Order: sequence, then C-alpha cells, then structure tokens
Amino acid sequence: IVDCSTIDPPTARALAANAEAGGCAYVDAPVSGGAVGAEAATLAFMVGATDDAFARAAPLLKHMGKTPIHCGPVGAGLAVKLANNLSLALQMLGTAEAFALGVSQGVDPKVLKAVFDTSSARCWSCDAYNPVPGVMDGVPASRDYAGGFATALMMKDLKLALAAADDVSTPSAEHALRVYGAVADALGPDKDFGAAYAYLSSAKAGPVEEAA
Repeated sequence: IVDCSTIDPPTARALAANAEAGGCAYVDAPVSGGAVGAEAATLAFMVGATDDAFARAAPLLKHMGKTPIHCGPVGAGLAVKLANNLSLALQMLGTAEAFALGVSQGVDPKVLKAVFDTSSARCWSCDAYNPVPGVMDGVPASRDYAGGFATALMMKDLKLALAAADDVSTPSAEHALRVYGAVADALGPDKDFGAAYAYLSSAKAGPVEEAA
C-alpha cells in the first residue's frame, strides 16, 4: 500500500500496523511540487518505509516524479513533508510581504524578482512560484490564484505540523497559521496560498489577531 496523503505520522504508523497484520507492506509517500509538479512529472516523494518496501515502491513512484527519497521508517516521510511545508508556508509569507513592500515603494515586481533570484532572498516561492500577478506565466498568480495549492490545505498542513511539534517551539508557524486564516477569510480558502501577496498588498489586510 502506497499512501500519498499528508496526514499525521502516528496515524500512518497505525495504518502500517493494520496493513502488516493483513499481509501488506505500507509506505507513506507524501509529495511536494503541487499541481505544477504533477503536470510536469517532477513531484518529489518523501518516503517512510522499510528498506524492502521502499525498494518495491520506488520504481512506481519514479513514473510520477523525481527520484524518491527514503526518509526512514513508516512515518518519517510524513515528518519530512510537514517540516517541508512549514518552511514553505513561512517562505511564501516572507516573499509575499517583501514584494508587497517593494511594489508599494514603486519598484517593478519583475525587477524585484530579478534581484531576489540572484541574491540572498532567492527561494522557490520567488523563482519558481512567484505570487505576484504578471511576473511569471503558468503559476497560480497568473490566473487569479486558481488551482495550485489551496490556502485551506496549507492551513491543514500547518495544523498537523504544530500538532507534531511537542518538543520544539514554533512561534513563526503559529503566526503563519493566523495569517493564512486571514487570507482565507478575505479571499477564499480555495485560492492558492500565494494569494497571501494579494491579501498583504491590499486594503483588506490589517493586524492579525492572536488566536483565542
């Protein structure tokens, strides 16, 4: 059984135990790359499995994306996915906020992108998935944030990451969840999470209140 869902690691381990009791190997293989990666067959698979199960699943996963990475036993793929998406959530907010600042000062967003892509601000959210309309073709920002990775899904993954963070402090993730909640309320939960730029650069944005 190859499960590409993004769920919490304990649930994956429980499913693996049930599968093993029924004579099946279980592999957690969450993906990264979104709709763009799926269309281009460049998805990244983070795999949690035994060595034998990974060896059996890897050829199948290679048909859908790049070389899968064996992250460890069952649950490890999901742990890596949650860490990845926590980083991505913060990265997108930083990119969106920086572009909103630059544009508000009269700078062409394409100039900002050119500088960021060759400087210390370079990141995937800027050079491959830019959230500013008119800067890149073929990304959600070029089609009013339709498609892509929904804000609601990013919020779901942040909640899973926060639930898993028993032994570490996650103040940035907690704040990011509140910001994405404001984006969803203002623009709709189905908009791509890059809509954070549209929210932050508009009059709809305001102070994000602490969660009750």
